[in-house]
Amino acid sequence: MRELVFALEYEPGCNRVADALADHSDARVRSLSLHATADQLWRVDHATGTPDALDAIEDAFRNSDYYADCLATEDCGATQTTRVLDRTDDTLILYSDWERTPTCASVPHIARDHLGDGVLFETRHEGRHYTWRLIHAGEGDVAAFFDSLGVAVGECAQMEMLRTADTTTGAGGRDGKPSGLPPAQEAALQAAVEHGYYESPREVDVGELAEHLDVPRSTLTYRLRRAEEHLAKQHVAGEQVAEERLASH
Repeated sequence: MRELVFALEYEPGCNRVADALADHSDARVRSLSLHATADQLWRVDHATGTPDALDAIEDAFRNSDYYADCLATEDCGATQTTRVLDRTDDTLILYSDWERTPTCASVPHIARDHLGDGVLFETRHEGRHYTWRLIHAGEGDVAAFFDSLGVAVGECAQMEMLRTADTTTGAGGRDGKPSGLPPAQEAALQAAVEHGYYESPREVDVGELAEHLDVPRSTLTYRLRRAEEHLAKQHVAGEQVAEERLASH
């Protein structure tokens, strides 16, 4: 089995969910389940944020001119329905189904075309960054998948490859092993350390660091947050392994 992890960074006005999340920086959307056939797509999503953010996210899913996962820039005529399964002050769970047309395109459908039917999907949407994790059999044409995805996305989003690996290969981590971070996140973290972003008080803010690296502020913030999350989880996992080893002796 092979793993592909990549992100789409949407330009303003190209994806209403991305626009809603960009307006509410603390809001997040992650998929709980996502399935696709040649002609349809079903998914359940878990959104968190303030009541205003959840209102905007629900509106983006339910009232967009075209389905949120469609890569078309205009209404492609697809039939889509979104229902609210649960709603609290800070949580929203949505069920969506989408019946595509010949002019529609989406990440899952392009993946099925080039990687086969047995692809598993996991997504996270923060701001304008839409991160996809795909698990597939490893027998498809990954290069053709990304070529087709690039054509479908066009100028609406920038693609960033984060990771491609065998799922049986460990990510590495402690005791001098590789961090397992994608190169872009590794570079962002290294620059942040070198320029004093993590000093107290900080010697540079995220805007100044983004300008130095010549990347959008939102992109740098996303990369640092993902890197910090990865390293924190890696550290905790390592501590748990160490405790288990001590307990066994």
